[in-house]
Amino acid sequence: MGKELSERTAPVIMRCIHTSADFSYADTLAFSDGVIDTAVDLLRNGATVVTDTNMALAGIRSGQLAGFGGKAVCFMADESVAKEAKERETTRAFVSMERAAELAGPVVFAIGNAPTALLSLHEMVQKGSYRPAMVVGVPVGFVNVKSAKEIIMGDGIPYIVNRGRKGGSNIAAAIINALLGMAL
Repeated sequence: MGKELSERTAPVIMRCIHTSADFSYADTLAFSDGVIDTAVDLLRNGATVVTDTNMALAGIRSGQLAGFGGKAVCFMADESVAKEAKERETTRAFVSMERAAELAGPVVFAIGNAPTALLSLHEMVQKGSYRPAMVVGVPVGFVNVKSAKEIIMGDGIPYIVNRGRKGGSNIAAAIINALLGMAL
């Protein structure tokens, strides 16, 4: 492993490595200043976790989250989201993030698949219409993935991002679960 793990980030990095069997997460995970403490505080105080896939949603320890008064949700499979996205000629991920912005209370986003979800959040931040409490940005893939991650890191939002093309729904859920474990 490359860089030395800090006491605060090690549980997240180790969980990603354990989930993926990929040691490169020790070098590619990026953390904004104070994000671990911010995330733990948000989760302990009942934040809602919004995912961009039902797979990530299924992987999050919802019982533990509920024990803190929080919940996890995903709007991607919602029929009204699909309909609106089609009518507006945009992606379901984009509309899903807009729906999430309407939720009461602080929201932690766990994005493991759709770079357009990160771009949607970025657009709302730039317009001043919404500011997420925290973003886990680990979409996997080739199209817009690297740039979407870099863009969200520049928005001044607390973040955990995996630089490069790697990530995925399993990694998004792993990060949230590591943070939940730290919140106990």
